[in-house]
Parts: sequence; C-alpha cells; structure tokens
Amino acid sequence: MNIRRKPEEGGARLRPARLPLGDILRLGAVGLRARRARVVLSALGIAIGIATMVAVVGLSHSSKADLMARLDRLGTNLLTVEAGEDPMGNQVKLPKSAVAMVERIGPVRHATATGGVDAGIRRSDLVPEERAAGVTTQAARTDLLTALGAGVDRGRWLDSATERLPVTVLGSVAARRLGITDPGEKIMMGDRYVVVIGILDPVELVPTLDRVALIGFPSAEKYFGFDGHPTMVFERSPDGTVDDVRAVLARTVSPEGDHLVKVSRPSDALAAKAATDKGLTALMLGLGAVALLVGGVGVANTMVISVLERRQEIGLRRSIGATRNAIRLQFLMESLLLSALGGAAGAVLGTAATFGFAVAQGWTPVVPPWSVAGGFAATLLIGVLAGLYPAVRASRLHPTVALNAA
Repeated sequence: MNIRRKPEEGGARLRPARLPLGDILRLGAVGLRARRARVVLSALGIAIGIATMVAVVGLSHSSKADLMARLDRLGTNLLTVEAGEDPMGNQVKLPKSAVAMVERIGPVRHATATGGVDAGIRRSDLVPEERAAGVTTQAARTDLLTALGAGVDRGRWLDSATERLPVTVLGSVAARRLGITDPGEKIMMGDRYVVVIGILDPVELVPTLDRVALIGFPSAEKYFGFDGHPTMVFERSPDGTVDDVRAVLARTVSPEGDHLVKVSRPSDALAAKAATDKGLTALMLGLGAVALLVGGVGVANTMVISVLERRQEIGLRRSIGATRNAIRLQFLMESLLLSALGGAAGAVLGTAATFGFAVAQGWTPVVPPWSVAGGFAATLLIGVLAGLYPAVRASRLHPTVALNAA
C-alpha cells in the first residue's frame, strides 16, 4: 500500500498565477479607453505612416499595371529611323525609296514614313507669321495610323483621294493650339488655306505627332515644294525579331553610313518611365517609414506619460499580488493595441486613397496584399519597441513608492 506524504505546512512554494491572454487584452483596452483623445492623437501618427506606405505601393502597382496594359495595347515592336546630321552639321536626307528598302527586310511586316514640310501654320492670314501657333507641317503616308496603332478623334484620315488635295489632319495638341474643335474649318499653311478634315487622338508612342499638321505626300509636293524625302521611317516586325531588325535597319536606310541616322524604339520611353516610377516609389516609401517612426516615438511618449500618471494604480495592483511580469504585459499590450489601432486605420485610409486616385486616373486599382500585411506587421513591431521601455519602467516601480506618489 502506497502512502503519499502530505507536504508539511509551509513547505509548498506558492507560485503567482498567470494572467490569461484575454485578461491581458481587457486590461490593455481599459487603459486606452480611459484616455481616448490622447489615444487618437497617438494612433494618428502611426496611421499616417501606414497610409502613406500602403498608398505609395498601391499607386505604384496601379500605375505599372496601367503602363504594362498600354505597352501590350500599343506594342513594343515599333522601330523608328530618323534622319540625322553629317559631320559638317548638314541635315541628312533619307532616300525617297527608304520605305521600300525597309520593307525588303525579311521580318518587317509594315513600314511607313513622314517628311518635314517647310510651311508654317497660322489660324488665318490675319495672324502675323512671327506669331505662329507652334505647329509644324509634315507629309504623311496614308498607312501611318495603321503602323502606329493610332486613331482619329473627329473627322477622317487621309486616303488615296484626299492625300492629293490641300487638306490636313491635325494632331490633338495642334488642334487645341489653333482653336480647332471640329473638322471643316480652314487654317493657313504657308501662304495657302487648307481644310481641316480630321483631328487625331493622342499618339502615345510618337507624341511629337500630336503637335503637327499632316498632309499627304502628293499634296505636299504639289502645293508646298516638298522634295519627297522622308525624315522619319516607322516599321513594325514580330516581337522576337525586333533586335535583329534593329541591327540592320540603319544600314538599310542609310547605305552611306549608319551613323547618319538614329534608330530608336518608342516603347523604351514608357519602359524608362516605369523605371523612374520605381525610384520615386522608393523615395516615398522612405518618407512613409519616417512618418511611421515618428508615430512610434509618439506612442512611446504616450506610454511613458501613462506610466507616470498611473503610478498609484500600478502600486495598488502590485500590493494586491500583481507580479512585475503582469505589469509589463499590461503596458506592452496597451502599446500593441494603440499601434494596431493606428495601423488598421492607416491600412484602410491607404487602400481608400489608392482606389480613389486610381479610379480618377482611369487605372485599375491594385493594392498588393503584402503591402497591407507588411505595413500591419511593421505597426506591431513599432508597438513592441515603443512599449518596451515604458512597460519595464512600470514593472520596476516599488509598490510603496508608487502608492505614495502624488
């Protein structure tokens, strides 16, 4: 028969009871509810930091998604060849057969061209020539819009009949500068009136065409002394062959020397814009992190003041059995709840700002889940760091000293 000996009276060690997590949460919440105005102001700093970071990441991704959609729509397989200057500084003339020469390159699917025309643009003959509207004249082939993927906003584009007549199609900016809102109006081109038959949509890949008045090659030769030499050639080829075509394009158009022409890829400008946006995003994230750090300092300051104001409460709790660990957990939980409140508010504000701005810009709103989760995790980390010193300070208060505090 096994007999268990009872521990002698006073022999058992008393261990302090551990507070359940629910009780710690309630204690932390009580401390916050008692000082609502201070809590709101402290949480505001955290909210601003998180909102900035979420909004910056969201807007960056929304802008990039819109840019990628534009690149997919416009294509990245457009190459341009522009006439340059010779070593003497004289303007080089591309051969009249430049388009036909480019079309003989195997992978090329489409080639077209524009040419500079020496004819100033004015609204009417009452406007002095020296007060031109900043619009230039260019001759264009009828297949230009097909190659560029551009469209007409109002009116019509040049065709086999109108390319021989004194008519013009204006770029979007050119029409605005001249005050032309509808086709059918006349403008001065050189010393001759021409009829506006169309206004283009903005040409995203070649924005310089937004500021010109376009006429047909035959019309430019007949009425304005155009010599027929193109100044810019455009070509499209399959995506997988763009680099190969680019390698031979300059020599094809300018057999005398590829250094006399400049080959470029218009879509590279949009890709460069995406790279620029990345740098700006990093800068704004840095500013958001600074705002978050300032918010954390505000939380730490709030918790230190809270400990000073509640010394008697701390002394009373210690005197009735609360351990140092319980006091630490109480104030650490207050700091975490305060930071979490600001983080949640900031995530909501940042998401709302992203959606509002993206919709206003016509973008598809994109808020990566990792940005919200990462921001909230940063908030909790700030809460722990900000509350650690005040919590330790509160736990080290001696009950007698705390109860005697004024």
